[in-house]
Amino acid sequence: MRTEIIKIETEYIKLQDLLKLGGVVDTGGAAKLAIQGGQVSVNGEPCTMRGKKMRSGDYAVFRDTKIQVE
Repeated sequence: MRTEIIKIETEYIKLQDLLKLGGVVDTGGAAKLAIQGGQVSVNGEPCTMRGKKMRSGDYAVFRDTKIQVE
């Protein structure tokens, strides 16, 4: 599994934006479909909320990529 590290300067980043920054989807629409389709897990649990607030220490997994927030 590949791991991408995303460093944020704000309190949080929304899950759909994290997927775009992590390079696993090209558009917000693709992120929406992946999340709503149950293809994304957050901190080891399935997540269908696109606006999920991801904070430092959280991670998302989509297909073969883990995206870690720092």
